[in-house]
Amino acid sequence: MLSAFRSVYSSCVLYRDGCRIWLRTVRIPSQTSSTNCSRVVVVRNCVHFPHTSAASQQRVKKRTNVANSQKKLNQWWEEEKRDDGVKWKYLEHKGPVFAPPYEPLPRHVKFEYDGKEMLLSQDAEEVAGFYARMLEHDYTSKAAFNDNFFKDWRKTMTQHERERITDLRKCNFRPMAAYFAEQAEKNRNRTKEEKAALKAANEQLMKEYGICVIDGHKEKIGNFKIEPPGLFRGRGEHPKMGLVKRRVMPEDVIINCSKDSKIPSPPAGHRWKEVRHDNAVSWLASWTENVQGQVKYIMLNPSSKLKGEKDWQKYETARRLLKHIDRIRETYRDEWKSKEMRIRQRAVAMYFIDKLALRAGNEKDDDQADTVGCCSLRYEHIALHKELNGKENVVVFDFLGKDSIRYYNEVEVEKRVFKNLELFKENKKPGDDLFDRLNTSVVNEYLKGLMDGLTAKVFRTFNASYTLQKQLEELTDPDASVPEKLLAYNRANRAVAILCNHQRAVPKTHEKSMGNLKEKIRVKREQIDQCQKELKDLKKSNVRDPSAFEKKNKQLERLKDQLKKLELQETDRDENKTIALGTSKLNYLDPRISVAWCKKFGVPIEKIFNKTQRDKFRWAIDMADENYVF
Repeated sequence: MLSAFRSVYSSCVLYRDGCRIWLRTVRIPSQTSSTNCSRVVVVRNCVHFPHTSAASQQRVKKRTNVANSQKKLNQWWEEEKRDDGVKWKYLEHKGPVFAPPYEPLPRHVKFEYDGKEMLLSQDAEEVAGFYARMLEHDYTSKAAFNDNFFKDWRKTMTQHERERITDLRKCNFRPMAAYFAEQAEKNRNRTKEEKAALKAANEQLMKEYGICVIDGHKEKIGNFKIEPPGLFRGRGEHPKMGLVKRRVMPEDVIINCSKDSKIPSPPAGHRWKEVRHDNAVSWLASWTENVQGQVKYIMLNPSSKLKGEKDWQKYETARRLLKHIDRIRETYRDEWKSKEMRIRQRAVAMYFIDKLALRAGNEKDDDQADTVGCCSLRYEHIALHKELNGKENVVVFDFLGKDSIRYYNEVEVEKRVFKNLELFKENKKPGDDLFDRLNTSVVNEYLKGLMDGLTAKVFRTFNASYTLQKQLEELTDPDASVPEKLLAYNRANRAVAILCNHQRAVPKTHEKSMGNLKEKIRVKREQIDQCQKELKDLKKSNVRDPSAFEKKNKQLERLKDQLKKLELQETDRDENKTIALGTSKLNYLDPRISVAWCKKFGVPIEKIFNKTQRDKFRWAIDMADENYVF
């Protein structure tokens, strides 16, 4: 009804049997019918709906409040931007939620060593429990994992325990593992009342600790719970897998808030490591984890203003690169012929960073995973083939990239690049740096001179977004169905994931889910055959009712559409089984490209972005129309 209204009144009251609800805007019908006249009365900026229920009024109020709240949240990108580096003027929060203290195992749960029961001290028992929980996992079959665990576990033991427990192979964690499995099963089978109580407790925790106040606005906090202690896993063959991630205590945590806010209180009997008032950063709390020495942060939710602004600026920087990319490419091509070896090496590295979306790479310590990027490539990481599989000047890359994910790629490169690589490898052996006159600092300093804010990661973001846009242009058929367009989108996204080396292992449930999908397809085909037979029988019969034929034809078309959707799902799932599409979508693809594509081709945005992603990219959904171009 409100869509037919025109004249706007602010601060209006909706009355119903003595109840009133304030409305932010109420409009008067532009053309009032006789029915409307008898039901709508305007009195001093008030509108009276005599027959509106109180429940309806409450729903109107709720929708109005939500709409106004969303409007406030959605408008930060329209505000004037600050250039002074200040992230906030006022920040108040309650601090992090720590993992609960360890609860000792019941007396009937035994640990055995060398066939005999043994009572462990509390600290040793807790760490033993970490291992018992992972007993059926692949990690516990790896020598590095077991060696690291045993070394760290012994640090928590008493002198007596260390003297007795000397061989991990003699330890029996099975009773502990069975107890944890039993507890997990009980948790899965909680009653409705237990689930409701747990949900209420979590909501209360979220309400108290999951919200902060920043410059007068309430914002969600992304990760207000500190990770509990456990065993470090890492990715790939990480050299530190199996080490104990110790419990984070308040004494490890630095709190960041404004001076005039209420400073969070640490848990009873504890104190914070430090309280800061640094408004040039956006984190709320930080600490250093013990395994890799990395600094961990509690940050705002991805849907927050500060996170959204950072994302937006990242993609705007990548868009600016488009204006400079031709000049940059021309420059590094000319430098392939430079008389200075350091310039040649830098130019070839630039080519790899640009064309292959390689990370710049940093030097690693001996106790860190042997992962490399462009600048830290070694002699053994590339092989040169003048001809391979029908291609000329092929470079075969084979190394561990970020998170110990293997990067393997056979790339046909330009002849001048190939010649330079032959030169770089001369008189070198395995273990020697390929780019021995280069490091990430040199590259990043050089990039800053080419364009303000330019880094190797900007190239990665630029090439990922640009690739998505070009792939969507090539793969999208405007006349295709929505499922077909979604398949085209995922194929475009997959091209980006392959470019960025976003791989994953085939999910353990893949085979089962594909089997279920194939069974659905088989059943659907049987239904189509049956429907076609019934339609044929109907034509042979003496039935003269045309509606019967129309109804059966519609049923057949509906079944065929359902079959097509299932077959597209099968293709999509199988093609994506070893590719992680989520990483590029969240971190490297300008969301406005996807939003514009959805608006242009009539694809519901929720088919591309889930609820969390829509919250994160609210700015892009509002900002981009169907004509947006990266």
